[in-house]
Amino acid sequence: MFARLDGKVAIVTGGGRGIGAGIARVFAAAGAQVVIATRTASYGKETLEEIHRAGGTAALEALDIGCKEDVDRLVSNTITRWGGVDVMVHNAASFLGGPVDDYSEDDLETVLAVNLKACFRLTKAVLPSMRARGGGRLLFTSSVTGPRVAMPGTSYYAASKGGMNAFIRTAALELAAENITVNGIEPGYIRTAAMELLADEAGLAQMTRYIPAGFMGDPEDIAYAMLYLASDEARYLTGQTICIDGGSTLPESPVFLEEIEGLKSL
Repeated sequence: MFARLDGKVAIVTGGGRGIGAGIARVFAAAGAQVVIATRTASYGKETLEEIHRAGGTAALEALDIGCKEDVDRLVSNTITRWGGVDVMVHNAASFLGGPVDDYSEDDLETVLAVNLKACFRLTKAVLPSMRARGGGRLLFTSSVTGPRVAMPGTSYYAASKGGMNAFIRTAALELAAENITVNGIEPGYIRTAAMELLADEAGLAQMTRYIPAGFMGDPEDIAYAMLYLASDEARYLTGQTICIDGGSTLPESPVFLEEIEGLKSL
């Protein structure tokens, strides 16, 4: 069977809803024992119950991933519960933002702690277990915003995701000889509860006009790519990020999408 995770222990941060919940569900369906790490316990409980109803194995940890002590507790509890960690997915993110010339010191620290500093803290915490188990997978949910495109008011977030991609490459180089791979996904427009807070149906439809595929992705579109990266089949892939965006970053300008529509009508 392709991309199975039987017998593997996986931590998924931000696993209570959205992309993280999708990853947790897909990993559990592939046989992993999944720790759903989330700030809001009620969201995590919903994902936990979904997995249990489907016959999967999962546990819930409520914590602040931006706090080092909480990160250490998360990993320690996972090892106590299931004996180790094979896959670590850092998906949790803060989207706080503001203009570059009037930034908030507190918001900046929150975004960097959750999005970027947690990469270092989670990696350091899980590495002893991965080394003891002969290898592992370190996976990160990055973004097209920052590494590939820019959006006004998102400089904190964009900078954190650009830093995450740099972390992925460097950590991959350092750990490659130990059978520990480090990779990431750069999602584009994915339909989640957070996305639906940004715009109503009309606004979401307007966004969709600029996606060449013609629709927003689902969390599972990211989750199945993460499943491959977590699997034994991805043993030779490290230091990479995969852009999954329905082609939204391909056009140099939205004008070219109108030209494509014109070609279709010929």
